[in-house]
Amino acid sequence: MNDERAILPPSLDEDDGLGLRRFGPVRWQVRLNGALFFLFVALVIFATLVLNWSGSSNLNVQAGDISSVDVRAPRPITYQSEVLTEEARTRAAADVAKVYEPLQTRVARQQLARVELVLSYIDKVRQDPYADETQKTQWLLAISDLKLTEPTILLILQASDDSWTAMASETARVLDLSMRNVIREGELPAAQRRVPSLIGFGLNDDETSVVSEIVQGLLRPNSFFDAERTETAQTEAVNAVEPVDRTIAAGEIIVRSGDRLDALDIEALNSLGLLNVRRTWRDYLGAGLLAVTLTLLMMAFTSYQRPEIWSERLQVLLLGVIFAAFVVLAKIITPAQGVVAYLLPLAAMTMLLGSLIDLSIGVIATVVVAILIAVYTGGNTEIVVYALVGSLAGGLALGRGERLNSFARAGVWIILANLTVLAIFRVSQIEIIDSRTLLELASAAVINGIFASSFTLVVYYLLGQVFGLTTSLQLLELSRPTQPLLRQLLLKAPGTYYHTLLVSNMAEEAANAIGADSLLTRVGGYYHDIGKTVRPYFFFENNRDGINPHDRLDPYTSARIIISHVSDGIDLANKYRLPQTIVNFIREHHGTTRVEYFYHMASQEHDSPEMMDESLFRYPGPRPRSRETAILMLADGCEATVRAMNPETPEEMLEVINSVINRRLLSGQLADSPLTLRDLDMISSAFLRVLQSVHHPRIKYPSGASTSPPVVPLPGVRPAIGN
Repeated sequence: MNDERAILPPSLDEDDGLGLRRFGPVRWQVRLNGALFFLFVALVIFATLVLNWSGSSNLNVQAGDISSVDVRAPRPITYQSEVLTEEARTRAAADVAKVYEPLQTRVARQQLARVELVLSYIDKVRQDPYADETQKTQWLLAISDLKLTEPTILLILQASDDSWTAMASETARVLDLSMRNVIREGELPAAQRRVPSLIGFGLNDDETSVVSEIVQGLLRPNSFFDAERTETAQTEAVNAVEPVDRTIAAGEIIVRSGDRLDALDIEALNSLGLLNVRRTWRDYLGAGLLAVTLTLLMMAFTSYQRPEIWSERLQVLLLGVIFAAFVVLAKIITPAQGVVAYLLPLAAMTMLLGSLIDLSIGVIATVVVAILIAVYTGGNTEIVVYALVGSLAGGLALGRGERLNSFARAGVWIILANLTVLAIFRVSQIEIIDSRTLLELASAAVINGIFASSFTLVVYYLLGQVFGLTTSLQLLELSRPTQPLLRQLLLKAPGTYYHTLLVSNMAEEAANAIGADSLLTRVGGYYHDIGKTVRPYFFFENNRDGINPHDRLDPYTSARIIISHVSDGIDLANKYRLPQTIVNFIREHHGTTRVEYFYHMASQEHDSPEMMDESLFRYPGPRPRSRETAILMLADGCEATVRAMNPETPEEMLEVINSVINRRLLSGQLADSPLTLRDLDMISSAFLRVLQSVHHPRIKYPSGASTSPPVVPLPGVRPAIGN
């Protein structure tokens, strides 16, 4: 038996004799698995957040470049456009009229005084007897502010005194009249063009042209631009402009091939996350924090729901690889253009994790991926809700995947969920969205459901075959009575076979009661005693001729034979390639309990009982490490004890069940399992329901009236240790 204890896996902790476990290799294995999972998943999430992949359609362009492809919006978006807002503000500022000061009368007075000087000077030049016409012309050309032309000067010099007097009088009048009107900077040419219309009709054409030219030369702006007030008015107009929103529909062409990109195009690409922008250290820090947070959230939830998973390297590997694969797939597909994003089969991840590991873990993984999709798509609520609702519907519909038709049912529920989400988000756009787009979206929803369920079924089967995982389909196959090992059990050890059926029913009922894997528990129960087919007659339930073979053996040999049914069962299971999870039921269903009957017999025969090697009478173990194997241990012990003691009332039966469970608990056999005291209470009630229906406890007859002979356990089995 010492050799048999050596078959314990080296990763198991040693028992300290009190039912407690010291820190050992298992804890380090758990820590290592957790650390590797954290590093792998966090790095994958971080990479998808910071790296630009070809599948993400990022463009390395800038304003002024020529687009080489048509770029369509992958999703609908409405954003505040700084480019359009700035254009609106520029227009608002340009529309503000310039502000001018009020009419300055001092300018009019200055010019009227000036005209008197000019006219007086011209008159003196005209009357000068010593100057010839050429000199007079030169003098009049020298009047800088008039800029008289030579033809006009000639008319002035040749005019009669009466004509000049009339022209001078009209010049002063017209200038006074013109300067009474507002003449703004920039509007002087217009005021000069109005001068001829103000001249009286008493002058001839030559006189009119002279008066017009003199007045036009003396006109000056009398209202000046107020830059400060104009700037204030423009600022108020700019501030009154509301930010301009730009709406882009899904599939709308933003940039056409051959177009030159402008600032508005670059802004749209950037808002949609299609522009390959240079990242800063802050971007990497934010991505790292998000990756760490989401990974820790997922690990914390997993540890709360299934703490034992971290000691199972294969399940940790599957969880990490499946989750990472769909994170990468979401990064590639969801930012894509058109209806491609609606083809993401995220429900396949939920169903795979739910059926292979645990549905609650599949749900939290789906929530984490949905959060990442929100980041990848820039907050596209429709895609996030679409992926999340469809995935949850598929996961809940599939459950553990215990029937082939459950995969088809899950596909239907995914399709219905997808179509419902599309209807919710598109019903308000029904009047503006074209029928072709609706048909494409509906087709994507249907294809998504069909592909997700089919993909899950294929991968589910392949993982079971390649990695030796125990899938529900495998368990259903193993539960068939025609399975070779079960057939051997029925033919070689019929008593053990029927005992196995009853124990399996008890264990399945208890697993259902506490939420454990009932199918795994039932099938594990079918095979837990398969080792008894090697020496069936050494076990009481298979002995039909009344001859007890243990009467001819010493207690050491008998104990070794009884204990060996565990190692014999493991050998048969390996020979017939049973999954490791089923082998665990064979290995752990007795834990490290003691074969009490033969130990007691040997201690009576031994001269010094305290010097006996107790390990020769103990099962090699290990103790049950899962809820399912722990339930089977309790069911095995309770069935054997109830069958031996044959209690006559439900109360007595419950007392027997509780006594078996208490012995296992106090001896430390449940120390490695995640069962709680509440679970044990529900398990005992479940056992009672099944055993009542089988053993039919009767009311107690009056003293001496019972016709049932007392049940005396025969050597080879002890009720407290089960069969």
